[in-house]
Amino acid sequence: MTTTLFTNVTLIDPEALTEGPGHLLVTDGRIADVAQGPMATPEGTLVVDGGGKVLAPGIVDLGVKICEPGERHKESFKSAGAAAAAGGVTTIIMRPDTLPAIDSPETLEFVTRRAGEAPVTIRAMATLTKNREGREMAELSFLKDAGALAFSDGDKVVADTKVLARALSYARELDALVVGHPQEPTLSKGAAATSGKLATLMGLPAVSPMAERMGVDRDIAMVEMTGARYHFDQLSAARALPPLERAKGNGFDITAGVSIHHLTLNVNDLSEYRTFFKLKPPLRDEEDRLAMVEAVGSGLIDVISSMHTPQDEESKRLPFEEAASGAVALETLLPAAMRLLHAGLLSLPQLFRALALNPARRLGLPAGRLARGAPADLVLFDPHAPFLLDRATLRSKSKNTPFDGARMEGKVLGTWVGGRRVFG
Repeated sequence: MTTTLFTNVTLIDPEALTEGPGHLLVTDGRIADVAQGPMATPEGTLVVDGGGKVLAPGIVDLGVKICEPGERHKESFKSAGAAAAAGGVTTIIMRPDTLPAIDSPETLEFVTRRAGEAPVTIRAMATLTKNREGREMAELSFLKDAGALAFSDGDKVVADTKVLARALSYARELDALVVGHPQEPTLSKGAAATSGKLATLMGLPAVSPMAERMGVDRDIAMVEMTGARYHFDQLSAARALPPLERAKGNGFDITAGVSIHHLTLNVNDLSEYRTFFKLKPPLRDEEDRLAMVEAVGSGLIDVISSMHTPQDEESKRLPFEEAASGAVALETLLPAAMRLLHAGLLSLPQLFRALALNPARRLGLPAGRLARGAPADLVLFDPHAPFLLDRATLRSKSKNTPFDGARMEGKVLGTWVGGRRVFG
């Protein structure tokens, strides 16, 4: 394999939370050396001059929906991999909410084989309950042996606490991570917006942010009871943060994530009834958004993810209340995150701590770091390069992005997976 030397780059170290000029050497698919000063160039080395741009660990995206099997017209492994590479995402953690769901070793093995088509690394989660129905625990031990990285029913909440307690206890025995969606399911059912003046004026069915707080409180209690390892897939409401802080302070093995859309958009974006802004959970008030940003900065929220959810035109070209929820974000995750940088809210090391280092650590993966011996999963990008987003140019099969027509900054110049260039 080619030895590659990256020179004239700004290195982002999410472990030390530092950034600065330097050089990085890659040998046999791994980072061989990182230095600020001059570095010897072995004979035959491929030199990549970064032109002073930013070199960071590739993004580890926890919670991507790829629609194989069952809905390949929305997103395939090939198209998702191309979109990820173009967005600086080097590792996709795939959700199990496919058709059929990833609830058996056979389905997981099919997914693992198909994932080989993608230019990036793809690892899959499996369901916590059979067919995500919340009635019967899935075959967690067999699924873990088949390679399941974690267990989740996606955005379907296991409402039966006895079933959840049994599953969490079993997961604890397997030392397996459970990923949960923090919502009270009855209150949240059918909601298209967050309750408030705007939802009332628009005539949309709405839900209070307290539904999220109630879901967080219940799941924390279940973790306290079972001792399981637990990750909230995406928090969005400020009221959910105090119990999370208490749970972490009490030593519970709990982490939390937030989607890039809930960090950069708010409920006012719904005002024109554009269904590309219909998400689950719904967009929140500006106060909630700022609270989420602050929590990422402090480390209370550990992970930023795309929550990439492809939907076809037919499912979005409906009245707002009836339209499907979700947005694609593999290609827009990084430029959207740059909005937080340019607003002076988060630094690049803070962003990549949440985009790369923390998700990799939580899942026990060696990626997400610029350190000797780590996989050479890298993204080279210009955080200041402006562009106008045209959804037609996205590599995802589905084009349901809320950023269509938006002016953005941040262009990926190159992406490497295991030292091999996969984009740029």
